[in-house]
Amino acid sequence: MSDASPILRISALTKTFDDFTALHGVDLDVAEGEFLAIVGPSGSGKTTLIRLLVGMDDPTDGAIWLRDQRIDVIPANKRPTCMVFQSLALFPHRTVGQNIEFPLKLRGVKPAVRKERALELLDLLRLPRDYYSKRIQQCSGGEKQRVALARALAFDPEILFFDEPLSALDYRLRKTLEKELKDLHRRTGKTFIYITHSLEEAMVMSDRIAIMRAGRFEQIAPAEEIYARPVSPFVAEFMGEVNFLSLSAGTVAGAELSPAAQAALAGQSGTLVIRPESLRLAPQSADLILSGTVAAEYLLGSRVQYRIDSPAGELTVEVLREDAVAGVGAPVSLGCDISAVHAIAEAEDAAA
Repeated sequence: MSDASPILRISALTKTFDDFTALHGVDLDVAEGEFLAIVGPSGSGKTTLIRLLVGMDDPTDGAIWLRDQRIDVIPANKRPTCMVFQSLALFPHRTVGQNIEFPLKLRGVKPAVRKERALELLDLLRLPRDYYSKRIQQCSGGEKQRVALARALAFDPEILFFDEPLSALDYRLRKTLEKELKDLHRRTGKTFIYITHSLEEAMVMSDRIAIMRAGRFEQIAPAEEIYARPVSPFVAEFMGEVNFLSLSAGTVAGAELSPAAQAALAGQSGTLVIRPESLRLAPQSADLILSGTVAAEYLLGSRVQYRIDSPAGELTVEVLREDAVAGVGAPVSLGCDISAVHAIAEAEDAAA
């Protein structure tokens, strides 16, 4: 994020339903022009949060600020923001142009101005201008998605909110639209706040990821930082496959440590996090060395993944196919550099 004042500020936002608290006083600043993805498991509070941000529900407590204006007290249709829903909510019996122009028509914009804006947005979304007269029912899934984006941009909102807009699409189309959304964000300079259950979508498109758990933000940071330095075992597992090793007073059960590793981990207790791709098979030298036996082998295209039984517990290792070892039952040694190891302190671990 930049040092400038945030375009969106969420302060102590709370939402309760009878005796259930869906959001626990969350705080969040979003920079102007940022692409923020909010992810989390079912029930984490991300849908509740987006409904409050767009004005579909009212908060129980707290405030939402757009620059210096408090918007949680403003009706949804009066806010300078727009939402792209999972269902798209397009009018099936109207044309592409009529769908794009609809928000402008509600605001009393003249027909000629509406049409010119719709044609500009067709250009922006890389749809032919003759689609202006095309029926929505004649559009493909990807074209409908682009029309929904054009409609959301029609009145030039300050922030676009997205509620899992790609989840119903097939894999190939979803991957294409991920790149198009990222490109659209770059070309418009708009602030995007994107709710998704797909960590892969979040990592491909966003500047930062906010991981939610039980109505709270667990960690907010760029994807690379969260992947390499998660604040809790929950975040580490949510970001992908991971190995956990027990760390007690600077020692790791079942592992040999180099002097450099001993110095780096001295006096620490908690959990060590090592990603599968950070472990090497049969290392000539390493800061952390383990031994084990191959329990299972999985081919992953150009890579091979192994499940290893070791004194430190079950481990997952992922290597290039040319670095593969003998199959199931083979004894192996594993190693990694201390720079690839992340320690989660005992207090953080317990809090998670």
